[in-house]
Amino acid sequence: MRQKKIWLFILLSFVMMAAIGLLVHSIGQANAQAAPTPTSVLLNTLLYSAAMFIPLLAVVITRSIFKEPVFEGLGVSFKWNRWWWMGWLLMPLLALSILGVSLLMPGAQWGGDGEFVQTALKQMPGNAGPWGLMAVTLLSGLVAGATINALFAFGEEIGWRGFLMKELQGRKFLVVALIIGLIWGLWHAPLILNGHNYPQHPVAGVPMMVLMCLALTPMLMYFRIKSGSVIVAAVMHGSINALAGISNLFVTPANDLLYGATGLAGLLTMLLFDIGLFLYDRYISKERIFTQAY
Repeated sequence: MRQKKIWLFILLSFVMMAAIGLLVHSIGQANAQAAPTPTSVLLNTLLYSAAMFIPLLAVVITRSIFKEPVFEGLGVSFKWNRWWWMGWLLMPLLALSILGVSLLMPGAQWGGDGEFVQTALKQMPGNAGPWGLMAVTLLSGLVAGATINALFAFGEEIGWRGFLMKELQGRKFLVVALIIGLIWGLWHAPLILNGHNYPQHPVAGVPMMVLMCLALTPMLMYFRIKSGSVIVAAVMHGSINALAGISNLFVTPANDLLYGATGLAGLLTMLLFDIGLFLYDRYISKERIFTQAY
């Protein structure tokens, strides 16, 4: 029964994402010989936003077919505990760490005095400077991550850290993280091939996105379990989405395979954070989540 539900959910999620990918591709082909129009940009934005709700829709269809309450047992809880704010505030630390590691990558340069930053500064009141711009970006990212971004991220998290975690329950934590990370990463392929996240390397971006999802999954799963709520995973997911642009803002020249949250710098940084969580879990926490079945 569980396997049938899992495979149906995966099939629905991938088919719907493939349809979104084809629509994005057709819009791109229609505008290939001309500059993007406001209409095409709006359509792409709406499609990318709609894609985040595909796992939610797949959960609704799957659980309805199997005559199960849609959200029961999936961790949709607003019961507050310290893991909520810990997960939320971990994301700016992760984003700043990715920025630091990005600047250590080959060819990377600090872009605080670059044209892109100067253009952004002109849109801000007063004389904020690059550090003021970074502070505003962090604060606005935190607010967006816990509000509008969390809403969109919930559309994904109810599938990955809600439905799949429940259906895979009983297996070792790292095994489940591997399974979910692979599915989550491959699910992005239709958008990645259209230039999402990796406009310079859309083909190489697919395995890079899979690796990034594999690295981020243990963190999101750990806080999902500790907090008892998939909402925390949605807030973390929404926050890192909002804060990921810090590296793109302050690191030049652009290199989507090396710099930023979805590049090599992000992958290495997330792995370091995973190791930190593992050490906390192994030597400080009373529970042993990483090495046991949950």
